Amino acid sequence: MSTLVIVGAGPRGTGLLERIAANGPELLPAGLPLDIHLVDPYPPGAGRIWRYDQSPLLRMNSMAEDVTMFTDERSTIEGPVRPGPSLAEWAARSEEFAPYREVADPAVRAELRALAPTDFPTRRAQSAYLDWVFRRAVADLPPHVTVTVHRDTVRRIEGPDDGPQLVHLGDRVLTADHVALTLGHLDSGPHPRYAADAEFAARHGRFHLPPAFSADADLSGIAPGEQLVLRGFGLAFVDLVALLTEGRGGRFEQTPGGLAYRPSGREPVIHVGSRRGVPYRSKTGYRLQGPPAPLPRYFDAAAVDAVLDRPGPLELRRDFWPLMAKDIGFGHYHELFHAHPGRTTLPWEEFLAGYDAHDWHSPGLARLVAAAVPDPADRLDLERLDHPLAGLELGSDDELQRHLRDYITTDADRRADPAHSADLGAFLALLSLFGQLPRVLASGRLSARSVGEEVDEWFFGYFSYLASGPPGFRLRQLLALSEAGVVRFLGAGIRVDRDEATGTWRASGATVPGHGVTATALVEAYLPKHALARTRDPLLRELHRSGRIVEEVVTDAEHTHRSGLLTIRPADSRLLDPALDGGAHPRRTALGPHTSLRAAAAFARPRTDSPGFRQNDAAARALLRALAGVPAAALTGCR
Repeated sequence: MSTLVIVGAGPRGTGLLERIAANGPELLPAGLPLDIHLVDPYPPGAGRIWRYDQSPLLRMNSMAEDVTMFTDERSTIEGPVRPGPSLAEWAARSEEFAPYREVADPAVRAELRALAPTDFPTRRAQSAYLDWVFRRAVADLPPHVTVTVHRDTVRRIEGPDDGPQLVHLGDRVLTADHVALTLGHLDSGPHPRYAADAEFAARHGRFHLPPAFSADADLSGIAPGEQLVLRGFGLAFVDLVALLTEGRGGRFEQTPGGLAYRPSGREPVIHVGSRRGVPYRSKTGYRLQGPPAPLPRYFDAAAVDAVLDRPGPLELRRDFWPLMAKDIGFGHYHELFHAHPGRTTLPWEEFLAGYDAHDWHSPGLARLVAAAVPDPADRLDLERLDHPLAGLELGSDDELQRHLRDYITTDADRRADPAHSADLGAFLALLSLFGQLPRVLASGRLSARSVGEEVDEWFFGYFSYLASGPPGFRLRQLLALSEAGVVRFLGAGIRVDRDEATGTWRASGATVPGHGVTATALVEAYLPKHALARTRDPLLRELHRSGRIVEEVVTDAEHTHRSGLLTIRPADSRLLDPALDGGAHPRRTALGPHTSLRAAAAFARPRTDSPGFRQNDAAARALLRALAGVPAAALTGCR
């Protein structure tokens, strides 16, 4: 008998289990029983982030047809492809997959029955889907594999480097041949940059919230009518605003003049600003109007190999971004020329020949695009998208509110209009970059400064801004909240200062010089970024304290970058262990956003060859091969 303990039973643990079920018949001998123990204090399948027990106001930022937990014909994996339904397909085939979820309330069942492929589901609906995926994965396991779920937390792991691992739960110890850490999104103690504001709030009896997962944030300390600064304009902002408005009894109402917000009187006054000063770009609400672009074209394996063959340290912006950006542009213009040829002046083949011949930043490419695409609104300007308020100075706060409302209206209208489907072409090309980006990061060729400033800070932030924005209806709601005076915009380059004399914060932006607001509450509207040195996960904290795991550190002659991520071996996701001279631990694996393989989401858009699915498959096959070689006599099971 062999034993595997999977720590974390959310989407990542479920994805690993699905790949074990798919690969088990090939790699696990029929005469070798396997006991799998999944340990998570939250429900299996959904885990903490997607658990059913959260506000029904919280939504996904993906359409139902764009969410799957299953491999498909586009997946480049060694193991077998096991197709399965997307969230939309699962909901549409309710009779086949019923009951949706034994504990789902009537509202969730009604949502699933009415769910359209292009709807943005609630997180509760996703919870029901993930619960079903988990149960299907268990049912698909070979008959000699058993699964036991423990609603518990792992405190520590100990054991010889190449012997049984003792996994300590709250009330028992599991003995395992292998342990897989699929912990998902984790909390860390606040970064030291937030300490001064936390101490200031404590001294003056004010409210301060560091980065937190919105479903878990305690917002009760924010009083009705209180002046509140939200620093950050991404998805955390969207969720927090929903909880502070509709969540406090306000309601949106469709009127002849458009969407209006009716306050309950319990809302604070929300002042929002960020570095860019605008919300994330909203998700498109339509499908491609032309044929899919054959991606990648420029940022492919051969091109990456050619760059990696260059001598000396490499930089993302200098060496790789021109190829990446050119692929994004290819996706954009492929859709524009094929779906909207009346807005172009050249045949696609002629444009493509010129596009192939020019570098991304070259004047020649700029001239080609200007000649072939007459309307500037149809051209892709990635730099302008990154800094939409750059250089803008307005004379008053009222001007700023009007300007931002116009900007948000334009974005919401554009992303809802299939006439601008080139935006979706660019989005899909942006997703395709993750086919090669993990290999670039794993190469170790990027300078420490580039990994820190260009990858972890700029690129992933830019990706989220362009590709992980809210559904369009959230921007319509934001406009209504602005018109109602519940939300006020601060502009770009937000700055928040502490005033000890009054015990208040003073917030301002660069867009209206000299203008600022005074607030008695401050919320950091960002999702927590995991940092191993400050982790709140008891297992990682203990492994780190005992020197059995290591934070990813990139060092060169001039810089050192500490990412806060858990270092793993890319090929099979084994933990690198300092006690083994930095080698991979033969009995311990880790997968997920807390690891150094950054670009691996737990679920994916169908037919995008998800890096996360590729990682799950490789890790599952490595696990099964190792477990098949472990002598059963060495095991003692569970005690």
